[in-house]
Amino acid sequence: MDDAQLSTGDLQGSQSVDRALRLLSLVGREAERGAQLSDIVEESGLNKPTARRLLLALMRAGLIEQETRSRRYYLGEEAYVLGTLASRRHGLLELSLESLRSLSEATMDTSFVSVRRGNYAVCLHREEGTYPVRTHALQAGNQHPLGIGAGSLAMLAALDDSEIERVLAANKKTLEVQYADYSVEQIWHDIARARDQGYALNPGRIFAGSWGMGAAIMFPDGRVAGALSIAAIDSRMTVARQPELAHRIKSEVERIEGKLRKMFVSSSAPDRAGSHATAS
Repeated sequence: MDDAQLSTGDLQGSQSVDRALRLLSLVGREAERGAQLSDIVEESGLNKPTARRLLLALMRAGLIEQETRSRRYYLGEEAYVLGTLASRRHGLLELSLESLRSLSEATMDTSFVSVRRGNYAVCLHREEGTYPVRTHALQAGNQHPLGIGAGSLAMLAALDDSEIERVLAANKKTLEVQYADYSVEQIWHDIARARDQGYALNPGRIFAGSWGMGAAIMFPDGRVAGALSIAAIDSRMTVARQPELAHRIKSEVERIEGKLRKMFVSSSAPDRAGSHATAS
């Protein structure tokens, strides 16, 4: 059935689904601190009654929940279940754990794996290093606009320029309000440097004294799968040490990309039993 054959009710129903999923994404963006209704209304462009109606529908489905005292919205239990099931197919974290452990063991610093989520980057896992002085700038579940932070910047730099322009335009307000040290011009400068060096560097812009280095992980078809990164206090990420850290990160990225290639080949292999059954 093409669009011309869809009834008005079908179109309205599809629009409601699109709007509800947009609200689910906005709530997920504030997974740690929760989302306020006023912010959801402003970000979505919906009026308050419509936003509230759709939020209630998501609550009935268990995809979000509302904290009684603060009235903030959080991802619900059903969202966790769906995420767990999806991880079997999109299991970058599982493929990266061995590399994260190797990075943190070899460098003594904290390592991370992050993924792109729309115009944002979300940290999936933090692997602690053994060095006694640590940085706590990034925790599992934290989200930043693409370009903010080492792993996030590495993913942004791996996109084509037209996509980068779209992402930066979409995040313009958030950057202006929450990230004063990150102008669009500065991010483009960081992108150029990351492409030239082969790794992204965050020289303590989010938290003073907390530096980060990251490299993008790519799917076999050229899409961005995620990023590996390391964070350390500034005295442990000197110019002299950066080449060593970059080499270790890139080696582990190649290791993960090798696993992704094997996974893609396995999933795309023809079903021999099915082929024979069809021929017989």
